[in-house]
Amino acid sequence: MSTDLQTPDAAEAQRQQPQNVQVQVHDADAIACYANFCRVTGSPEELIVDFGLNPQPVGVPKDPIHVKQRIIMNFFTAKRLLGALQMSIQRHEAVFGVLETDIQKRLRVQQ
Repeated sequence: MSTDLQTPDAAEAQRQQPQNVQVQVHDADAIACYANFCRVTGSPEELIVDFGLNPQPVGVPKDPIHVKQRIIMNFFTAKRLLGALQMSIQRHEAVFGVLETDIQKRLRVQQ
C-alpha cells in the first residue's frame, strides 16, 4: 500500500510553482502600428511608455518625433511586460544571434 505524503516544504514548493493558465483574449478590434522610437517616463505609481515613428533613425532628428501611442501601466504590469519581453528577446537571439542595439555599430558591420 503506497501513500503519497508530502513534506511541508514539498507541498509549499508545489503551491509556489506558476500554473499554466490560458487566458482568452479578444483582439479583433486591436490596431497594429509600427514604432521605431520609444520613450519611458512615469510617476511613483505609473509608468508611461510613448511610441512613435522617427523618420531619421541615424543621428539627432531635426524635426520633433510625433508620439502616436501612449501606454500607461502600473509597475506590476510593467515588470510582467519586462519579463515577457526578455524571454522573447532571448528566444529570438538563440535562433538568430545577438541583436545589436547601437545603430552605429550595425552600420559599420554592413560596410
